[in-house]
This record gives sequence, structure tokens and C-alpha cells, in this order.
Amino acid sequence: MTLKECYAALGGDYDGVLSRLPSEKFVQKFVLKFVSDGSYDLLLRSMEEGNYAEAFRAAHTIKGVCQNLDFTQLYRSSSELSEALRNGCSPEAPALVERVKADYQQTLEAIRAYQASAGL
Repeated sequence: MTLKECYAALGGDYDGVLSRLPSEKFVQKFVLKFVSDGSYDLLLRSMEEGNYAEAFRAAHTIKGVCQNLDFTQLYRSSSELSEALRNGCSPEAPALVERVKADYQQTLEAIRAYQASAGL
């Protein structure tokens, strides 16, 4: 699997990220770092604990990372969730968390498949 194929699998914009970042190697470095980012775990934990201010921060961080890396699908869902948590927990937030979970898993699976095929 190439990095471009990885982007297709995760619902991202490969050409978009390459138009802004200096090289594929640079993009690869940050795509691989995404796997170890703790924001997703923080989001889930904060939602379980009812700490919506912390959940907002985590969703906002995920949104920003995804925007920078052009992970379009996860960016959209985390952006909507971020807005739903901006002033506490809105009624639509729980459903949006489920969408973020699905998009996050798709993103993670694509990156891990890329890692495995590239021997990284």
C-alpha cells in the first residue's frame, strides 16, 4: 500500500496535503505519529466522565490534526463534534461521538495497513 492508497482508504485528500507540506516523507512522518496521539482516548474518557470541556478540547485537537493532514472524513466528523461540545454536551453530541469513533477506526486501520505493507 502506498501513502496515496492509505489516504484513499482513510477518506483523506492526498493531493491536498502534498500541496501544503514539503514532501511525502514529511507527510508520512506525521501520519505515523497520528497513531500514538492520545487525543482520541482523552475524548472517549472525557465523554464517559461527563467532562465536556475536556472532551471539547480533545475533539478540537483531533479536528486540527486532521485538518493539517487532510484526513477529510475524520476532520468533518470531529469538527461537528467539536461544535456540539463547544458549550457543553448538546443533544446531538453522543451520535457524533459514534461517527467520530467509526471514522477514527477507519483512519487507524488504513494507517496500520500502510505501516504493515511498508514495513514501518
